[in-house]
Amino acid sequence: MYCYARARMNIRASAFIFCSLGLFAACESFNKATSQATSRHVMVSTLVGTPAFTISPAALAGFDASVPAFDAGGFVFDAGRFDAGALPSLTDAGLEVPAQTGALVFFGQLSSTDLSQAPMAVVGATATLTPEGGAPFTLKDSGNGSHQLSSQDDASLHYQPNTTWTFTCTAEGQTYVADVQNTPDVEHIAAFHPAAGFLDLPANGSFTFVRPDPDTGSERNLGFVTVVPISVQGGQGTPTFTTIPQTPLEFLKLAAAPGDWKTTTVVIPGSAFPEANHNYVIVLQSARLGGAKSENLFIGSAVIAGTAEVAVVKTH
Repeated sequence: MYCYARARMNIRASAFIFCSLGLFAACESFNKATSQATSRHVMVSTLVGTPAFTISPAALAGFDASVPAFDAGGFVFDAGRFDAGALPSLTDAGLEVPAQTGALVFFGQLSSTDLSQAPMAVVGATATLTPEGGAPFTLKDSGNGSHQLSSQDDASLHYQPNTTWTFTCTAEGQTYVADVQNTPDVEHIAAFHPAAGFLDLPANGSFTFVRPDPDTGSERNLGFVTVVPISVQGGQGTPTFTTIPQTPLEFLKLAAAPGDWKTTTVVIPGSAFPEANHNYVIVLQSARLGGAKSENLFIGSAVIAGTAEVAVVKTH
């Protein structure tokens, strides 16, 4: 008993000395991490931008226009769908798809911090997204703890690289904050841009591409791949392939073990291109992982922001 009490006194004395040596910031950081590790409120947030691109007439050549168009809509990201500020349009240059930005927030409460159970939605919260040095955007409450906003809802919402984006949720008088710092720029994939301007692939044929090496001293960003069929009118169907997590719990597990999304070589299976004489779009979302900022938010909260590189596919 004496040894145990003496040990506790030594630990306390060491902590006092540590904090008394002018290392208050380190103490504060330790206390913050301890609070976050035991917090039950959790946030899963994504911010995604895609550039404008054009599907040339050559890429559309041979497309079976008799096939009914898919329901018009936006590209699929983060297990959701959002629309651009303007619909795709057919011009002499081809099918022009405008730039898009979308944000999604899920705010919930964990019953266990070991991520064995899905978080329960916190109903009635408000959510905002704020770019560094800019005004906040208020996301629309879509129910079940989810909030979203797209560039169709607010044309001033634009993804900005090299910026800190802050996500804030407010519920029952408490404010919960998370952020992503130094958001990435577009990750250029050489294989996405052959001389023809599009990828000519056999139906049910796989496609492999290599991601460029990150800058020296930098860690590779997350990379999410989605393949979407697209009609000549610009309507988009159900994704035929995606590596994007589909639930808040899967996003939380991604934050705990992101290695699978940081590989150099990416293989898209042939099943992603099931139909001959069709157009598909490959979207590589290069994203950076952020996390909890306030003490009352779970340390494993998954906050992701990034922008996308796009490849146009025509199958034969």
